Amino acid sequence: MKGEGPGVRPAILALADGRIFEGLALGAEGEAVGEVVFNTAMTGYQEILTDPSYKGQLVTMTYPLIGNYGVNDEDVESRRPWVEGFIVKEASRVASNWRSRMTLDDYLRYHGIVGIQGVDTRALTRHIRDYGAQQGVISSSDLGPPRLIAKAQASPGLIGRDLVKEVTCAESYRWEEGLWDRARGYRPPPPPRFSVVALDSGIKRNILRQLASLGCRVTVVPATTSAREVLALDPDGIFLANGPGDPEGVSYLIETVRQLIGTKPVFGICLGHQILGLAFEGRTYKLKFGHHGANHPVKELVTGKVEVTSQNHGFAVDVVSLEAKGLELTHVNLNDGTVEGMRHRELPVFSVQYHPEASPGPHDSHYLFHRFVALMEDGKRSAV
Repeated sequence: MKGEGPGVRPAILALADGRIFEGLALGAEGEAVGEVVFNTAMTGYQEILTDPSYKGQLVTMTYPLIGNYGVNDEDVESRRPWVEGFIVKEASRVASNWRSRMTLDDYLRYHGIVGIQGVDTRALTRHIRDYGAQQGVISSSDLGPPRLIAKAQASPGLIGRDLVKEVTCAESYRWEEGLWDRARGYRPPPPPRFSVVALDSGIKRNILRQLASLGCRVTVVPATTSAREVLALDPDGIFLANGPGDPEGVSYLIETVRQLIGTKPVFGICLGHQILGLAFEGRTYKLKFGHHGANHPVKELVTGKVEVTSQNHGFAVDVVSLEAKGLELTHVNLNDGTVEGMRHRELPVFSVQYHPEASPGPHDSHYLFHRFVALMEDGKRSAV
């Protein structure tokens, strides 16, 4: 699986608005199309590559050196990488870590991911910040800027597209792995006390590990699973996962969640949060350049506590649309004031826009999983 190393072939990144960035090829040779976004995390590139929420996107890492600790067999968030392409300033040729199995370049080649390095990622990030996330093309096979710009302009964006169907599991499965520690790797979870059904719209494995570590027997089901089929599993709680693209493009999941509201405690993260808002007949909208990174400050309104959070989303719930829906705002983003959390005033239903499982990222928000467990405990007591 060893390649010839990054940086030996020219490559071009072309944006739909005509901006061109020249660089050197990284990973697989060829061409990749997607929405160009930037991620501000300094580490965690392997988790980012394997996060299904990045389906349809070309990810720019703002930190200038990526790949220095290589790639290992444990830090993956799903069964394979989902990014359409990868953009970095410098990809390290050296992979120095006791768990490393290969370099970043080898990993991208092995999985057929087209990338580019040598790009001025600071200039690219400023361009996206000023003009918004937009369609782009990375190519090491076609180096004609006019042709690449035309391809970017002709490519479909994320609005209205159902990308969940491309990342969801094909059939149900049981998750039975707990959290990781250095001495033993991933530990077996404790005996289960609760049964949770997770609707897989692109779920990250560390979410499943967090739930399992708190005594949840987690059954992951495809996003197309009906409400009747979910309830037939007799869960104590229902989890709505993260995932890619526009939540309004996943109408079948919105309808399923609408039917599940009020039957069991519900906890949603990221896309699951947006789906929940739409199920309550709220609205969502596309952000200018989204939130992608591991250092976003979020304030919990009840306590005044500020959390540093991991985030990855390009859409948000419209706070005005929550009024008169029985929902109340619980968390806000301190950078731009967007909705980061909500809960129902009467029903055991809550959600957050960010990633409390934090892989990669800080651990400030783990309490939300305990909150979900507490709701399930209350539900079991009231059922006795």
